[in-house]
Amino acid sequence: MLKSRVYYTKEISSDSLIKIYDALGIKLNGKVAVKISTGEPGGHNFLQPNLIKGLVKKIGGTIVECCTAYSGKRMDPKLHWQVMESHGFKGIAPCDIMDEEGEIKLQVNKGYHLRENIVGKNIKNYKSMLILSHFKGHAMAGFGGALKNISIGIASAAGKTSIHTGGKTTDRTKLFDNFAKQDDFLESMADACESVINYIGRENMAYINIANRLSVDCDCDSNPAEPEMGDIGIFGSTDPVAIDQASYDAVINCDDKGKYALIERMKSRNGIHTVEAAEKLGIGSRCYELIYME
Repeated sequence: MLKSRVYYTKEISSDSLIKIYDALGIKLNGKVAVKISTGEPGGHNFLQPNLIKGLVKKIGGTIVECCTAYSGKRMDPKLHWQVMESHGFKGIAPCDIMDEEGEIKLQVNKGYHLRENIVGKNIKNYKSMLILSHFKGHAMAGFGGALKNISIGIASAAGKTSIHTGGKTTDRTKLFDNFAKQDDFLESMADACESVINYIGRENMAYINIANRLSVDCDCDSNPAEPEMGDIGIFGSTDPVAIDQASYDAVINCDDKGKYALIERMKSRNGIHTVEAAEKLGIGSRCYELIYME
């Protein structure tokens, strides 16, 4: 079986981030969206602007986000813009809240639960996309990497609600009464990924996971737990399944004695099932070759 290539460096710096991107050998053409998490105010683990600005500038990228389905400072576009400014992202690149002026529906061709995925309508303005993810834990998904950033990250508030409820509702006011069964939620994330990748095109997408500040909590948490383990490094691939599998494996197999809190979070939520489900949908391969970069 042909293995997907995942490039890795232990060094976490602006230069090493560019080096990982260059190793992918991909040219992102046209207007490039760089999908990150801007981070909920109060949290401090989100990817720092000074770390990513060199790469964003190199590819001529626009930093993109969508609003949240839960109440907070990023639910309303006006407040979300304030967060993007206060967290430093408006100072390094053009920015876009893709669902500020509406949303569109993307078809899910062979999903487990979803038949459509609702995303910010400004996705139509981009020819290619870099999924630039902070790899860390997550209260519901177990962990967040490329697949979560593609699915929940690009979905509008209605789309996020649909994913979390396994397609039962798009009404965010009914979200907490309609949560899907855990594996159904994880499979719905894979469904959403399929729709975005098919829309943008596999050849127009690249993925980087930065495994630093490895809290058990997501950047959407305004009061995340402090990391109990050290940083791991940067991963890059043109396969979102392979990069998340490699990042997950790196946590499991590292020698850091502080890893067990994150491992418990990932395994207690069966987080790897999103990766399994995405592979079965043909999004990518869990079989990978890890290529070490100096």
